[in-house]
Amino acid sequence: MQTLLIKVEDSFLQDFLTIVKNYKDKIQITKDVNLEIDPYFYQRRKQLQQDIFDIDSGKSILVPFEEFSDRADRFEKELESKYAD
Repeated sequence: MQTLLIKVEDSFLQDFLTIVKNYKDKIQITKDVNLEIDPYFYQRRKQLQQDIFDIDSGKSILVPFEEFSDRADRFEKELESKYAD
């Protein structure tokens, strides 16, 4: 058996289910639990995989929280001094 993703327009869903009900011994229709919990699950997963690849390949760097916090504090102080008028 193979697994496929089929997107069906809301307005066509009932017609689609009527068509495939004759093949219920050959087709299993289940809801994707991941999409019920988070409708953007697959987009988020793809982005996370890309982020991990970028870090592993050296394209992006992972900065320790303390360093990030120090940089953010310095940047905030720069902005305050520049726009303090």
